[in-house]
Amino acid sequence: MVSDRFADDDSLKGGTSRRSLLRALTAAPLAAMTASATPPWGKALATLHAHYDDPPATLVRTKAGRNLSRFRYHNAESFCRGLDQGLYLHDVGEMLYQSGIVAQLALSSHLLDVGFADEWNARHVRLDVAKSLAHANATGFGHDCPDMARLAAVLSPYWKWGHAHRFDKPRPDNGGFTLEEVRRLLRALLDCVHDVTGHRRPNGWRREQREMQS
Repeated sequence: MVSDRFADDDSLKGGTSRRSLLRALTAAPLAAMTASATPPWGKALATLHAHYDDPPATLVRTKAGRNLSRFRYHNAESFCRGLDQGLYLHDVGEMLYQSGIVAQLALSSHLLDVGFADEWNARHVRLDVAKSLAHANATGFGHDCPDMARLAAVLSPYWKWGHAHRFDKPRPDNGGFTLEEVRRLLRALLDCVHDVTGHRRPNGWRREQREMQS
């Protein structure tokens, strides 16, 4: 079981340990480090910044960022509870809106944990779940699930699903996702956040999981 600590022991492809990279980011911003110091992340982030025409993100890990990361993960689990209970079974728009909140909170947890500033995320990522997922996978998240990528694209930006019923316009394309499919994909995403960040589960999480499975 992974403990709730400042850095974990997971390894990235290519033999570079996630712990060593995160320790380096605790001491110095990514922008100030040489490309050779962060081979798995520096090039991937530079490519994303160019693709989205964003200013470079300065990654610095802090205790406050770590605490906010854990808070976001726990909030994601909390919002997922309604989906697990089937509250939005008959309202696809509301189901996808809530799913967008869950996914964005979960991915934000990872981004904060590796040192993204919350202000940078709010300005440049906003409610774009697909963009969050791309930045997460570029920084060691390792959740290369095609179905999750497709769901992220459907959800982005997720505000559109919260207002889908208020406009005299056709609903956005929901990609044919069912509640059960979305729940499965979000559970895998949340489990990945838990595993990669090492954040503990929220209080009562295991009891709730057992109740849903009984």
